[in-house]
Parts: sequence; structure tokens; C-alpha cells
Amino acid sequence: MIPTKLSICIATLNRGAFIGQTLESIVSQVTDEVEIVIVDGASTDNTPEVVASFAARFPRLNYVRLPQKGGVDRDYDRTVVAAQGEYCWLMSDDDLLKPGALAAVLAAAAGGYSLIVVNAEVRGPDMVEVVEPSRLTLAADRVYPPAAAEQLLADTATYMSFIGAVVIRREVWLSRERERYFGLEFIHMGVIHQAPLPGAALALAHPWIIIRHGNAQWTTRYFKIWMFNWPELIWSFDHYSTAARRAVVPHEPWRRPKILLTLKAKGSLTPRDYETTLAQRLAGPRRWLVKLLAHTPGCLVNLPVLLFFRWRHADQLYALREFRDSPYFWRACLRRWTRRP
Repeated sequence: MIPTKLSICIATLNRGAFIGQTLESIVSQVTDEVEIVIVDGASTDNTPEVVASFAARFPRLNYVRLPQKGGVDRDYDRTVVAAQGEYCWLMSDDDLLKPGALAAVLAAAAGGYSLIVVNAEVRGPDMVEVVEPSRLTLAADRVYPPAAAEQLLADTATYMSFIGAVVIRREVWLSRERERYFGLEFIHMGVIHQAPLPGAALALAHPWIIIRHGNAQWTTRYFKIWMFNWPELIWSFDHYSTAARRAVVPHEPWRRPKILLTLKAKGSLTPRDYETTLAQRLAGPRRWLVKLLAHTPGCLVNLPVLLFFRWRHADQLYALREFRDSPYFWRACLRRWTRRP
């Protein structure tokens, strides 16, 4: 029997409409060195039936259905614990692998790296329009020895908030602290960066993943995740320099008016966001200014911020798409206004 080299590890919840496409893109290129592990956090849709149809085609698919929702971090950890492979690819449940992706990752795994970062392109929800051809702007594959851990963080951390980018040696994952990161939505970053990796990391320049933009399940928690969970995680890595961490995210981004204005334009910073996360942290004139921004109709904010951003950062295609996908984009606002009785 051929040893399992790579486990595709997927945590899922109510993705019956998408996980079939994801599995098709994987099963169509698996080899005898590959298995698939799926942990289902008690889906109430047709996810079990969709997965069962692929298990009938691919016997090395291990499907674990939980009696109740466990949370994305805990469920990804469960996939790795259940896996048998030397490497675990923490694949998302609604994105696709390009043809040749598994062969490329298996070839990279032969190099014995502790971590492989797989690049991706971004497409619209229909998976046709290319929003951004490459999330990592690398001219060629790049190796990061353990001594270059800060450069790895600076170069890849923002992109690696996307868990599907991560292929990690299973023994590295299991040897590290994981429970402290449950509930943050970014367990993989905590595992990778809590201490120097024992071996080198490799970033693949070619985009082997297709990300389905605008389909995240955490949009209602966007403000808390990006203003608190993410920066608090990055700044908890105190073995990195202040400069390296600041290159990823400011320590307290919620104190910066420009960032708050940008989030408002993207559809976040609602009155509820203000009351639950900022009201007790701010004081004086700043508190009232932020409260005013939170209560300002987003349709008045999106267009001027989008035009300014396009003027200053026309090359940041992913961010520009977030402005266009906002519920405050002028077309969305116009549709709502014209539907009013």
C-alpha cells in the first residue's frame, strides 16, 4: 500500500451548493498518495448527500459529520488530527483547484519543507470573471529558511489569512499549541507563526487555486474579525519585530480614521459594530466622530472612497472589488431605492 503523502483537509458547514465543485476539482486529479478528509460541523443542507456521491467515487475520502457545530478553527484542527498524510492541505470548501495543482504540491512536498504556501487567483462568485490573476506577486517560487521567518510573515501573511493557501507538515501542526487559537478564525496562522518553523517554507508563484470571491460565511462578523481578531493575533507573535508585524497590520487599526472610512465603504462599521466593539474603547471627540461615521448611510461613503482608492491604488484589484461588492456600491443602492414603494 502506498503511504499517504498529502491529505486534503476540509472543514465545512452548509456548503452543499459549492462543495461539489470543490471536490470535483480535487478528485479529478488525485493520485494514490492523496486522501481527502472532511469534517462537517453539523450541516443542515444537502452537504452529506453531495459528499457521499464523491465518497462512492473516491474510497480514500474520510467524512466526519459532527453532532453539532464546532467552529471553523476547531474543525480544521479535527481534520488534521484525523488525517494520515505527511502533509495537510487546509483546503476551503467553496474554492477550486486548477488542473495540475495536486501534482505541483506533491512535487514541492518532495523538498521536505515545513510549509508550502500555494498561490491563488481570485474570480467572481460565478467563477468566470477574473478579479485578480495572482494574490502573491512573486516572479518565481521563493524559499524562506527559518532565519527568514520575518520576511515570510511580511510577504505572505495578508494573503495567508486565506486558509486554503496552507500546506503544512502534519507533525509540525500536531506538535504546536492549537486550542488558544480556537475562535479567532485563523488557527493556521497561529500554528505557523507561534514559533520559528523547524524547516524552510516554500511559496509557489504560480496560482494553483481559484478563490470564489464574495462567498465568505463570516461577512456579518467582518468588522470584529479584521479590526480585532486578526491584528491581535499578528501582534501576539512577540518574537517578531515591531516593523515586521506593522508591515502586516497596525496594532490597533480601529483607531485609524482612514481604515474605518475604508471599512464603512466596504459595508462594515455598522451602528451595531460601533456599539459592540468601539463605544467603550473610544472617548472624547473621536468617539463621537466614529459614532457619526457608523450611523452615516453607507451609500454616501462608498463612491467617494472608491474613486479615491482607484486613483491612489489602481493596482489593488482585490480591494477594488471589495468596494464594488459592498451593499453600499452605487448600483446596489440604486436598486434598493428604485424598489421602494
